[in-house]
Amino acid sequence: MMEGTYVGAIDHGTTGTRFIVFDREGAVVASAYRRHEQIYPERGWVEHDPVEIWEDVVETVTRGLATAGLEPGQLAALGIANQRETTVVWEAETGEPVYNAIVWQDRRTTDRVAEIRAEKKVEWIREKTGLECDAYFSATKIEWLLDNADVIEPLRAGEPSLRSRAEAGELLVGTLDSWLIYKLTGNHVTDVTNASRTMLYNIHDLAWDHELLDEFDVPEAALPEVRPSSDERAYGRTDSDGFLGAAVPVTGALGDQQAALVGQTCFDAGEAKSTYGTGSFYLMNTGEEAVDSDNGLLTTIGFQLSGEPVQYALEGSAFVTGGAIEWLADVRLLSDLAATASVAREADSTGGVYVVPAFSGMGAPHWDGQARGTILGLTRWTEQKHIVRATLESIAYQTRDIAEAMEADAGVETTRLRVDGGAVKNDFLCQLQADLLQRDIVRPQVDEATALGAAYAAGLAVGYWDSLDELRAHWRVDRAFEPDLSGDEADRRYDRWGDAVERALDWAD
Repeated sequence: MMEGTYVGAIDHGTTGTRFIVFDREGAVVASAYRRHEQIYPERGWVEHDPVEIWEDVVETVTRGLATAGLEPGQLAALGIANQRETTVVWEAETGEPVYNAIVWQDRRTTDRVAEIRAEKKVEWIREKTGLECDAYFSATKIEWLLDNADVIEPLRAGEPSLRSRAEAGELLVGTLDSWLIYKLTGNHVTDVTNASRTMLYNIHDLAWDHELLDEFDVPEAALPEVRPSSDERAYGRTDSDGFLGAAVPVTGALGDQQAALVGQTCFDAGEAKSTYGTGSFYLMNTGEEAVDSDNGLLTTIGFQLSGEPVQYALEGSAFVTGGAIEWLADVRLLSDLAATASVAREADSTGGVYVVPAFSGMGAPHWDGQARGTILGLTRWTEQKHIVRATLESIAYQTRDIAEAMEADAGVETTRLRVDGGAVKNDFLCQLQADLLQRDIVRPQVDEATALGAAYAAGLAVGYWDSLDELRAHWRVDRAFEPDLSGDEADRRYDRWGDAVERALDWAD
């Protein structure tokens, strides 16, 4: 069926937007990418311009189709993967944002989180949402926007507050998937995976939690309708008079890390993947059971197909991994990021140096918003190559932190870890991961797993693909990396990493 048709995926990440077209075999037919600006109004604040993001979507979709000589009408469906937790508020009538989007990395609400912790509400929030109470998630960002955006952009005399307008349904609130769905279709919709990252959604009842809405004073009228990640009903269709010139159904949406779980075909309980971008995110499918963590991990929703139960996942998030490599260029330890591996290879070891890249605090399993970046073990003989290698090793150590917590919670030992994301193109890093994790690292042929997962969700909804087994058949290994370091030596280095982390924790005021 549908000869000459394809599925498109909009993959909006922390640093840019990519549009990819996939065929029935899950192979890339067309691709376009565009970076967007990172806005830092104050120390610890990170923002994106929602208008720029929408313009990037229009540009990459248009360019990607044109480059491949495809017509919009050849798209059987569109799927969306998005940076999670990043939050935007916009006018329901005009679609104009009232303020920049507050990015998941943003730390402006850490004082509010401290208040909640002091009130001993952390466990209460975790029981409902599966999440650690942290500024990472959307709830405190929405609260801040409704309380403060009109202070930064002063209201004219007599104008109602943003919160009162949100209560009246004049303003809409959502994560960036809902912003893009709204701009594409005119409908205010999100999926269960993105809802589960707001700290407002009860992952057991599968509904916005009224007690949490009261806690953060978020009007339910402003929130999107929550739908399955792959939705046969469709979230809506693109405007045939809009930029595409065709009514393409938008039928799939997932938070980027859950999208990668689907793209890596981790459909069964116990299957796991780790995605390396600005941060690293390790997810294990736990099936229809929401497994509580005793080791600092998150319980989250993995995905939901139309008419089927929710599939849950355990997740560990390391906030800064690929971002640490970019930092090397920012401080001029590297002039060319492509040279990262070659510089690191010049060193047989780190010379005792450890880099803890806690630039935005530390995520799982530590959850310390006050942690800060630290370099330990410097001597007069430390060279550039040692710091570069130590930075790469920090990615592996953070992943091992999460892997060990994951196995303790799930009671399942992971011997093979599927990896994806920009950083895994680096063979040296993949081998480091295998050595320091003492697990096989497996890289698939299609490493754009996030976009592929969004495409799979959209295509399943319209019958472009018939089953999960069909998708499993598309997954093929590009290269596997086996440990080439003794277990005793890996353990020794990892124990020393734990000492370094202890010194980075609880540093900031």
